[in-house]
Amino acid sequence: MNAIETRSLTKQYGGARGISDVNLSVAEGEVFGFIGPNGAGKSTTIRTLLGLISPTSGSAFIFGKSCAEHPDTRREVGYLPSEVFYYDRMRVGELLQYSASFYKKDCKQRIAQLAEVMDLDLKKRIDDLSFGNKKKVGIVQGLLHEPKLIILDEPTSGLDPLMQQRFFELIAEENRKGATVFFSSHILSEVQRLCDRVAFIKDGKIIKQEKVSILQENSYKKFALEAKAPIGQNLQHLEGVSGFTAKDKVASFMFKGNLNAMMKEIAGMELSNISITEPDLEEIFLHYYEKEE
Repeated sequence: MNAIETRSLTKQYGGARGISDVNLSVAEGEVFGFIGPNGAGKSTTIRTLLGLISPTSGSAFIFGKSCAEHPDTRREVGYLPSEVFYYDRMRVGELLQYSASFYKKDCKQRIAQLAEVMDLDLKKRIDDLSFGNKKKVGIVQGLLHEPKLIILDEPTSGLDPLMQQRFFELIAEENRKGATVFFSSHILSEVQRLCDRVAFIKDGKIIKQEKVSILQENSYKKFALEAKAPIGQNLQHLEGVSGFTAKDKVASFMFKGNLNAMMKEIAGMELSNISITEPDLEEIFLHYYEKEE
């Protein structure tokens, strides 16, 4: 059974774009990355999954149950929105206990453990907290009931580097205990660090789904060349070359294809330096966007 499945999920806002024909499947126990720039449709997809908004067409399922027909599925979900808003006059501990009351289980020990990990003062009032500390409250709130599915929407905004590290370790530990993680972000290094598979979304449509390992290791190589004479445009026209830039004696590009064939082409050039590296996920991500355009 999949933890998340969407079938042609579509949400339109009058004449404005929302999401269109989004098809996703996230296996139980998986850490799945959902990446795209701001406004691409990430939050709309998540809000539809949570039943906070209704789809125009298509369907969404959590653990095999329709999100629209079975709102009780939310009890199995922990959600951290990109922006958090609370009752300012409440204290942190009071707010978290109030949140726990919806799950009808004793979460006091769990709240204390999570607060210690995230260095969160339970006695402080919400309106005395910085944006980063309010984000910590959201993290504890999303995890206090030990959900089977954790949905994170831009989770690290406002956290300092130390807290980001603790957050990543916390999520990895929840995953080791069996939780499925759906991680939405525009920060590609985070996705690259945590996720097994990733989906790229642009203008409300999924443009690519792939294993992170395949994207990094098997798909593309990044070439950087320095020659003793000006480099022309010949390499740009070879099959498998993309993102080609050349200025005088220096050129760089991405390549997907037979490396031996590419090396034969380069062997005819008089080089002073060459670098062939694995591109990071951000470069691959930008490549897919440029290709789509």
